[in-house]
Amino acid sequence: MAVRAVVIEADGGSRGNPGPAGYGAVVRDPETGEVLAERSESIGTATNNVAEYRGLIAGLEAAAELGAAEVEARMDSKLVVEQMCGRWQIKHPGLRPLAAQAAGLVSRFTAVRFTWVPRERNRHADALANAAMDAAASGAAPAGAGKAAAREAAVVRATGTDPATTPASWEPRPTEEATRLILVRHGETERTVQKHYSGRGDVPLTDRGRAQARATAARVAALAPSVAAVVSSPLSRCTATAEEIAAQVGNPPVRTDDDLIECDFGVWEGHTFAEVRERWAAELDAWLASTRVAPPRGESFVTVAERTGRAVDRLRSAYPGETVVVVSHVSPIKLVLRDALAAGDAFLHRLYLDTAGISVLDLYPDGGVAVRSVNDTSHLTDV
Repeated sequence: MAVRAVVIEADGGSRGNPGPAGYGAVVRDPETGEVLAERSESIGTATNNVAEYRGLIAGLEAAAELGAAEVEARMDSKLVVEQMCGRWQIKHPGLRPLAAQAAGLVSRFTAVRFTWVPRERNRHADALANAAMDAAASGAAPAGAGKAAAREAAVVRATGTDPATTPASWEPRPTEEATRLILVRHGETERTVQKHYSGRGDVPLTDRGRAQARATAARVAALAPSVAAVVSSPLSRCTATAEEIAAQVGNPPVRTDDDLIECDFGVWEGHTFAEVRERWAAELDAWLASTRVAPPRGESFVTVAERTGRAVDRLRSAYPGETVVVVSHVSPIKLVLRDALAAGDAFLHRLYLDTAGISVLDLYPDGGVAVRSVNDTSHLTDV
């Protein structure tokens, strides 16, 4: 029986980029969450982006078979979502035929909406894609592999480029200028010294924190001869650090962005980890086990990731090819780096970020990301 509206969750990946690749797609009822269809296939050797597009195509085909009129396609690939929305150009020749195939399927529906979601919210499709990658790595040839090979051959004939052997993330980008984000954690405060949870409380820099901010400003000025903007969390420990940096890089106005504020730690604010362990042991265990769980009366890391993702997207759009200094806190910076490195959630508990540490990443117009450095503290040796 035909359904009016569906949600597609799609994903794809490769072990090596290019490497053994596969995709997964799930079609759900948007009201009940019931799984209406699943698609999964290993596609031999391909890149991440090719596999992601193939997952989207499989999901759209399944939705069409169900007779759906309206579709929301959810993916954790910003590249595919932005390209399908028409906001980013499709510069890689191996992806154009796949995007065209997806666009042809889109035209069969009354309405299609594309939504980026964190990987956390795309686990079902991700699991299907990983199973398909395992099959590709083992040399297994699942049903449909012949059709997959035929489609890849069509891409090669149409473009002269084999997407399976041309890794998008490693190709040279001589004509593309990246937006560079220089991510700076604020300087020291009393709560960082005492190792207290410090979220929305507006605690000022210590004397050492102000010295760290000045040293960081000199380091940023050496890294970036030209800075288009300095953007900061609205909390004073960040704005004070940002103002020191702005003074060293040509005095652009410091602009605040509420989406860069620290995680709200709720009732844990101002407590040490040991105190939280003693008073909220079960809640702490649940929080450490899942980024979807928030501290009591606080905010989950999934929510923080959504807003920091919005902030990064705005900067990429507003400052193409320019350098922007972003002054924020541990949680937002860790989440930006997690997503830039395509890392899992365990990354959040394993990465240490010092006060006034600097991390640098480049965001390319085609969706490529290059992390240049993480937690550089070489400028703090004498502070």
